Amino acid sequence: MNATSPNTDANPARMTLVLGGIRSGKSQYAEQIAAGFGKKILYVATAEVWPGAGSMEYRVRKHRERRPASWLTLECPRHVAAAVRESGLLDQVDGVILECVTLLTSNTLYAQKDPTDYEPFQEALIEEIEALKELIPQSPVPWVLVSSETGMGISQADAETRHYCDGLGIANQLLAKSADEVYFMVAGLPVTVKK
Repeated sequence: MNATSPNTDANPARMTLVLGGIRSGKSQYAEQIAAGFGKKILYVATAEVWPGAGSMEYRVRKHRERRPASWLTLECPRHVAAAVRESGLLDQVDGVILECVTLLTSNTLYAQKDPTDYEPFQEALIEEIEALKELIPQSPVPWVLVSSETGMGISQADAETRHYCDGLGIANQLLAKSADEVYFMVAGLPVTVKK
């Protein structure tokens, strides 16, 4: 695996997945890739911010400040593929950035009646990911997706955290298999996993 710069070819990858740990630089790298698609980007935000969310409010504010004014934002914590399709924005932009699969996974987990019951969560999450995998190849523009890699430590003792990590790992695998390019961020440096 080699360090690399974003694909800025005339024909960018249809789907790029950027993985990494917390504060690894994955969001900024994904934004660089998206900027290479053109001036008008659809930024699909899955974060849900509520008053008193502290560091999450700060992160969301910083992400907003970094985005060019020409980028459009679509906030959808769940059912992302349907929301993007129904927005009618795909024909108006040069590319899409989905920030992020990590929060889409937690939103899906906590939408379940019982977050400790793994099977309904897994089914709902796979449904989300399969809907994205169906939409992206049909889109007139390229996509870059951001997700966290949580599977590099020991298995968690509590059921909710274990289910979340397992679900995110499965989501990442499904997306990586379909992606044209996959990058893994290490201390702000991109490592090519698939190209």
